[in-house]
Amino acid sequence: MLVHQILKAKSDDAVVTVSPGTKVSEAARILAERKIGTVVISSDGVTADGILSERDIVRVLAKRGGAILSDPVDSFMTVKLVTCGRDDSADAVLQKMTDGRFRHMPVLEDGQLVGLITLGDVVKARLAELAMEKDALQGMIMGH
Repeated sequence: MLVHQILKAKSDDAVVTVSPGTKVSEAARILAERKIGTVVISSDGVTADGILSERDIVRVLAKRGGAILSDPVDSFMTVKLVTCGRDDSADAVLQKMTDGRFRHMPVLEDGQLVGLITLGDVVKARLAELAMEKDALQGMIMGH
């Protein structure tokens, strides 16, 4: 299974971006409203400058308190992005996420943001793939 197949199967493949300078409170509102776990920080809407997850917000909030809600997202975003391409395998993406202990990965093509893949997306795709393999093996055993 490849990343582009997973992106195609997603019901909503839009990447939610916010501009640098957006307040953390606004990013948190977007996360809650859209029921998503991360926003990509992008100055132009097509390149990824950084990423900010709900976990990032909670960690900084626990350390510094509620005053961070008026700070800009680029103060707390992850700037060393781990990304993938459309032709990367789901297994490779899963390995990167597991090793890096994160759940969201921007998908880039020629340096431009073309999607966002989540750990849940990869697991769902892998489970569907395993189900198809199981059905095929059962069919071979049963002589179908």
